[in-house]
Amino acid sequence: MKDLKLPPIDSIEELAQFWDTHDLTDFEEELEEVTEPVFERKPKTMIPLHLHPQELEAIRRVAQAQGVEEAALVREWVLEKLHSSA
Repeated sequence: MKDLKLPPIDSIEELAQFWDTHDLTDFEEELEEVTEPVFERKPKTMIPLHLHPQELEAIRRVAQAQGVEEAALVREWVLEKLHSSA
């Protein structure tokens, strides 16, 4: 086995780049199981959105045509509107 050491990286982006070019099995000796979350996720806030059935169907058609989920499409539209209003 190679004598490789895990680098001390705190950035998620740098970790992703590292693991894109390395094999986890090369570091088996250094791995340890953790039971608590390593990264904290910010809580998401949800807003109820009431739509007429025909509006929802129109969103579904557009989302399907673009190959995305309905929620992702609506979120994209909201963000576009917020950026253009700023």
